[in-house]
Amino acid sequence: APLLPEGAFSILPCTRDAADLLTTDERFKLLTFTGSPSVGWKMKSRAGKKKVVLELGGNAACVVDELVPNLEAVVSQVIHGAFYQSGQSCISVQRLFVNDSIYDVFRSALVEQVSALKAGDPSDPEVFIGPVISEKDAQRMADWIEEAVSEGGKVLCGGKRDGVMVEATIIENVPHMCKAFSEEVFGPVLCIEKYNGSDFRSIIDLVNDSDFGLQAGVFTNNFNKAFYAFENIEVGGVVINDVPSIRVDSQPYGGVKSAGLGREGIRYAIEDMTEMRVMLMKNA
Repeated sequence: APLLPEGAFSILPCTRDAADLLTTDERFKLLTFTGSPSVGWKMKSRAGKKKVVLELGGNAACVVDELVPNLEAVVSQVIHGAFYQSGQSCISVQRLFVNDSIYDVFRSALVEQVSALKAGDPSDPEVFIGPVISEKDAQRMADWIEEAVSEGGKVLCGGKRDGVMVEATIIENVPHMCKAFSEEVFGPVLCIEKYNGSDFRSIIDLVNDSDFGLQAGVFTNNFNKAFYAFENIEVGGVVINDVPSIRVDSQPYGGVKSAGLGREGIRYAIEDMTEMRVMLMKNA
């Protein structure tokens, strides 16, 4: 970039082993990492005295308490949140909870539209579902889908794998100990279930029943519910009337629990890269 002084920004292609020096060398004063929890927390343990910022993903939840502004819009937003980039996003919607008073109509519309998503070469502008990162991960997703079904979950659409292609999959009533619900799928798999619409607090407790806490979404026109969700969901960010799968550069973006440490964003990155100093002068 011509506006940056020489040496201010560097790209260093290297192996994983060689990159470990970026974690351990004391000359670096900040380590910031985006990736898996298993790798990120190990890096933190080897980082020594330097500052550490971690963004490690999650299994984001979305609560549809009301159809705000309408059924078509909410279904469209959920599809984007769950399946954009074939679900390969740390804030992809993975757990979807729908008010029982609107569940049947919402599920029907969602399944119909997800079943029609075109899969294939992502360079084709009409394709929405592309390949996942590796065949090993595709097989892992297929295994997790199989586990969810064997434990009582019901596949409403998708569920199959072909090489690195995993179909856009919706599974209903997945037991919560199953990996497709409790861990990060990082693929095109969505777990859906209904909840008692008269007990909003209980569904917030279920959202919190996760090792992760990056972002969550809540669709509601009720200010009391919106603020209750914000004050009680254990995540870095709560998105009201949209899916959790959005961020802007000016926000403090990051999570809690296994989802990470610290916050990304322009202002917060500048603060992380700054050593605060003070001079006190006495007029003698």
